Amino acid sequence: MRLFNRVATAAMVSCVLFTAPALAETVKIRDVTGRDVEVEVPVKHVILGEGRQIYFLAALDREEPFKRVVGWRDDLSKADPESYAAYLAKYPDIAKLPAFGGMKDGTFDIEQAVALKPDVVLMNVDAKTATEEAGYIEKLGKVGIPLVYVDFREKPMENTEPSMRIMGKLIGKEEKAEEFIKFRADNIARVTDVLAKADAKKPLVFVERAGGYSDDCCMSFGNENFGKMVELAGGVNMAKDIIPGTFGTVNPEQIIAANPDQIIITGGNWQGYVPGGAWVGVGYGADETEARRKLENLTKRAAFTGVTAVKDSNVHAIWHQFYNNPYQFVAVQQIAKWLHPDLFKDLDPEATFKELHERFLPLPYKGGYFVSLNVGQ
Repeated sequence: MRLFNRVATAAMVSCVLFTAPALAETVKIRDVTGRDVEVEVPVKHVILGEGRQIYFLAALDREEPFKRVVGWRDDLSKADPESYAAYLAKYPDIAKLPAFGGMKDGTFDIEQAVALKPDVVLMNVDAKTATEEAGYIEKLGKVGIPLVYVDFREKPMENTEPSMRIMGKLIGKEEKAEEFIKFRADNIARVTDVLAKADAKKPLVFVERAGGYSDDCCMSFGNENFGKMVELAGGVNMAKDIIPGTFGTVNPEQIIAANPDQIIITGGNWQGYVPGGAWVGVGYGADETEARRKLENLTKRAAFTGVTAVKDSNVHAIWHQFYNNPYQFVAVQQIAKWLHPDLFKDLDPEATFKELHERFLPLPYKGGYFVSLNVGQ
C-alpha cells in the first residue's frame, strides 16, 4: 500500500508538471529599431499602438486573437471597415475595448495606457518620432511597462519577418510565427523563382498610393513597400529614383513623361475618412463592379493623359492595406500576374489568400481585393 501511495503521488506530481502552463520568464527582445527591451513573456495584456496590428496577431492566434488585447488605436474601423465588421461579428466584445486616438501624431493617452496595466505596448516604427518627442518610453518605463517597435509599413519587405518573430516571442507563439514566415517566403518564391529563370522584359509600373482619396495627384512609393513589391514581381517601379524614402509624391507631368506600361492604384473603403470620395473601394467582400467603375473614372485625370497603360487598359486596383500587414506576398503574386500574365497563367493569388485564411486566420475568406480594367485579367 505504501509503495502504491508513493507511485500515485509521483504520478500526480508528474501530471501537474506536464499540464501546468509555461512559467513566465523575463527575456530581452530586440525590436526593429535595434532597441533591446526586457519583457516578461508570454505576455497576457497588450496595447496595440495601431488597430491594424490585429492583422498579424490574428495570424498567430486564430482562435483568440483579441484575448490579450486590453486597448488599441481606433484606426481599423475607419481604414478597413469590412474587416472590422467581420471581427466584430465574431468577437462582439471588441466593441468594449478601450480605444485611443492617433498615436502616430502624439495624442496617445499615457495615463489611460498605464491604467490598463499592459505587459507591453506595441508600436509601429512610423510612430517613433512622436513617441520619443512625447517621452513615452521613459514614462512607461517608470511604471515597468515596456514599449516594443514593429514594422509592416516603412520597410515591410525587410521588417515583416523580424516583426512576426517578435510578436511570436511576446505571446508564446514562436512555432506559429515560423510556420507563417515559411508560408510567406514560399509564396514569394513562387514568383521570384520563375522570374529568375525567365528572360522577361520588365514593364515600367506607376503605383499610385490611395488614388482618389483626395483631389491631389499623385502619391506613390519609393524603393520599399508597394515599390519593392513591384520590383519583386518583375516590374520597374517608376518612382524608385524620384522618391528617396518609402513614401512621397510624383508630379502629373512626371507620369506623362515616363509613360508607364502598367498602373496600379491602391484602394479601400475610406467612407469613414472621405465620405463619397473617388477612392476605389477594394477589400474584404468588396463590390468589384463598383470598384472597377471608380477605377475607370480615375484614369480620366490629367496625370494619365495619353499614357500607354491607359490605352492598353493595363490599369489595376489593389487593396491598400497590403502595405501594412504581413500578407504582402499575396500582393506580390497578383502584381506578377498583371505584369507577366503568360509567365504566371497558372498562379492563383486568390487561392493563396484563401489558403492563408484557412491555415492562419479566424475569418472566412471573401474576395474583392483586386480589380483590373484589362478584361483578360
